[in-house]
Amino acid sequence: MAAELSVVTERLPKSQVGMDIEVPAEVVDATYNRVLSRLASRAKIEGFRPGKAPRELVEARLGPVALREEVVETMVPEIVQQALVKESIEPIDNPDVQILELERGRPAKLKATISVMPEVTLADATKLEVEPPHAHEVNDELLERRLADLREPMAEITPVEREVREGDIAVIDIEVETEGRIVESETRKATEAEVREGVLLPELVAVLPGTFVDETREAKVNFPADYSDPQLAGKEATIRVTVRGVKEKMLPPLDDELAKSMTNGKQETAEAYRQAVREELEESTKALLKMEREQAVVKALVEASSVDVPDSLIDRELASELESLERNVNRQGLKLERYLEYIGKSIDGWMAGQRAEAEERLKIDLVLAEFARREGLEPTDEEVLQFLEAQASEDEELKGQLADLKKSPTARRYFASRLRRRRVLDRLLEVVG
Repeated sequence: MAAELSVVTERLPKSQVGMDIEVPAEVVDATYNRVLSRLASRAKIEGFRPGKAPRELVEARLGPVALREEVVETMVPEIVQQALVKESIEPIDNPDVQILELERGRPAKLKATISVMPEVTLADATKLEVEPPHAHEVNDELLERRLADLREPMAEITPVEREVREGDIAVIDIEVETEGRIVESETRKATEAEVREGVLLPELVAVLPGTFVDETREAKVNFPADYSDPQLAGKEATIRVTVRGVKEKMLPPLDDELAKSMTNGKQETAEAYRQAVREELEESTKALLKMEREQAVVKALVEASSVDVPDSLIDRELASELESLERNVNRQGLKLERYLEYIGKSIDGWMAGQRAEAEERLKIDLVLAEFARREGLEPTDEEVLQFLEAQASEDEELKGQLADLKKSPTARRYFASRLRRRRVLDRLLEVVG
């Protein structure tokens, strides 16, 4: 039957293929007869034993419209599948099929639109021009900040009678107001917070220094759409902070005795300890520079390549993201609909807002996957297991799960993806230079 089909294909935008299918009249008639035989075998018509009524009577009782629908349900999936095999097309979702013509004694005409994996026009990585990343110098100022962070757990906290200064521990009352009402879940009394970025919001760090006890300062804050409290997510709020006390944090001096204590005797002098910390910072800086270089090279390759991401892939990615969001808000005791209501969005609105970002992620994945295919970077099963074992040797939690992870197809796919990405990044850096 497949050889009798007439199939004409055309490439469409957004990685779709159109198929014009013509089904021979004898195939249409055979399907009608097959459907009628099936229906007659099940029909219960008064005056006849079950399944013994004449097909003509069954057809008359069923009516032409209902019979045609039965034929469509029977024939169309089979014909479309045959056409896909005939044209060697692998769909990534269910084809959209239009029935242009279908009646007994005549060829049927169908039009199918199929989404397929997109073709990637990969740029020549050897010709990419990538600006070198911004240098990160390990200077004395950075070293001193790191040494201060390391000594912080041993700091002595002392109450003082003066204004708040950056780096102090402030005892504060906090009140958050949005849309004319107080957000009780964010209200705090006599809470302690260090006045520095990374602990307090930057807007509060900007207004608190110079404040005396019982003085109140205000700051306007725009909360991100994914903020943990849905009453504030995506909204502007006023935060009022009243200072109730000020404490100064005094770090212990870095001397030889402290260096020995902090390193369990590994470093015997303060100078040796300072040098060890500097070397750690330099290693971290190298890793940061490499990561920034990788990001720049990937960005350049993706921008120079061409790929038309199909809507069906984007829809699938968004559905996965929405499921993840729902799990997260459920853990906070909320329903997804309630959370979206708090941030003023519908499901369709949320998806529309995330669509461009999802498409960009997919484009990156598709371009890197094509680069991996061209360069032969796909890992073997044995290499994936070796990589998994190497990762587990550096992670106690993974080490305890190693046997189960090796048996899990999902886990092997995950680690295969990680290994492939690592190889792609290494090869890109090598090619681009």
